[in-house]
Amino acid sequence: MQTNIDCLLPSMPERLARARGDLAMGLPALLTHDGARVLIVAIETLTQTRLDALRDMFGAPELLLTAKRGQAIMAPATAALISDDTVRVCPPADATLEWFQKQADTQFDAARAPTGPLHLVRNAATALHEAAIKLVKKAELLPAVGLFTLPADMADNPLHLVPITAQDALHHLALAPVLAPVAAARLPLETHDVGRLHVFRDPDGMSEHYAIEIGKPDPDQPVLSRLHSACFTGDVLGSLKCDCGPQLDAALARMGEEGAGVLLYLNQEGRGIGLANKMRVYDLQSKGLDTVEANHRLGYEDDERDFRIAAVMLSKLGFQSVRLLTNNPAKVQTFHDNGITITEQLPLRVGRNIHNQNYLSVKALKSGHML
Repeated sequence: MQTNIDCLLPSMPERLARARGDLAMGLPALLTHDGARVLIVAIETLTQTRLDALRDMFGAPELLLTAKRGQAIMAPATAALISDDTVRVCPPADATLEWFQKQADTQFDAARAPTGPLHLVRNAATALHEAAIKLVKKAELLPAVGLFTLPADMADNPLHLVPITAQDALHHLALAPVLAPVAAARLPLETHDVGRLHVFRDPDGMSEHYAIEIGKPDPDQPVLSRLHSACFTGDVLGSLKCDCGPQLDAALARMGEEGAGVLLYLNQEGRGIGLANKMRVYDLQSKGLDTVEANHRLGYEDDERDFRIAAVMLSKLGFQSVRLLTNNPAKVQTFHDNGITITEQLPLRVGRNIHNQNYLSVKALKSGHML
């Protein structure tokens, strides 16, 4: 009997998950596009030994940064030349790992003047460069990439890596989330003793998200709902730097009072950049930057979360209309765009204190939150 080995080979989502894991460990991933092949490494996890070995095998790398990171660290004359979302930099021939890290990591910013002059590669960024940055972001690493081009005459794949086509990677990363319910159990809570926790998992196994069902909401009626992103510092430690913990408590209390509701808890810490990067943002805030400015300084967008996950979870649970507890217009728009009807938007204005009042003001002024 002939075995179909294709089913044992990784699918594209599985290849992307493997690449994210490798990048997080400091290992390279292989991307292809229009006949070109490149190895990419995350600067944050790269070591000098691996940098030297890759340079010996494949020559000098390019450094890829996001436009926001490039504009933050480059001299004004150089920053003015940035025209793409991805910046391609040709490093000095003798660039050490420390040189690369200084371009990527905000911990070095205060100790030096703007970087320059830098040799920018004027050729427009391609799908290769865009996919490289997106993969490193998905790994919740600093968005800075070392890119090594494999010589055209190198027929083999010396590191035996599974290639990923850049266009396929971008296509799959943009697709709506696909989640599968994996477990559920009764969970009495302080706010209501009739509760149920549903666990959903990404097909690639990289992350889980949770739906907390309070009481027994009627799927034929708009359900009181809250989309809440994980905040370890606020939800667990009671941090006063944000309003996340009070919002979580207030939403659960409201659902308990009404006797029914669904709270969607998404594992997208720090607006989707991860806890380590969130701490970098906090450090930058202590030096005078606001939340949005700090995200940009790292090279991230204002908000990297994917709220579509919540819409998928609601649909899987059988709910198609909600009374949404939120101050965030982006959540409202995402639900509208993904087939969830919002019959009522309910503000959740709690948790203001002297430590987070500037943070809340920025959410209102720059992100449109109704505070």
